[in-house]
Amino acid sequence: MKNLIIMKPAEKYLDKQTAQVAARILLAIYRLPKGDVKTLQNTEGLMRLRVGDSRVVYVIDGNQVIIRDIDNRGDVYKNL
Repeated sequence: MKNLIIMKPAEKYLDKQTAQVAARILLAIYRLPKGDVKTLQNTEGLMRLRVGDSRVVYVIDGNQVIIRDIDNRGDVYKNL
C-alpha cells in the first residue's frame, strides 16, 4: 500500500458514519487499486471508488494516495 492521506472533508464523512460503514469504506480504500474504480472525466487525475452508495474521490500522486472527499453518490461530484 502506498502512503495514504485523508483530507478533512473525507475525515468528516467517515466520522459521521457508523463503525460498520466506516470500516467497509476504509477496507475498500486499503484495497486500492482493486475495486469499482473509474477515472473522472474532465478532471486532472481524479479517480473515484464506489463503495455501496458512497463514493471516494482520490488522486494518486507519486507514492501517495490522497483521499480528497467521500460522500453519497449524488453529492460528491458537486464540489469538484
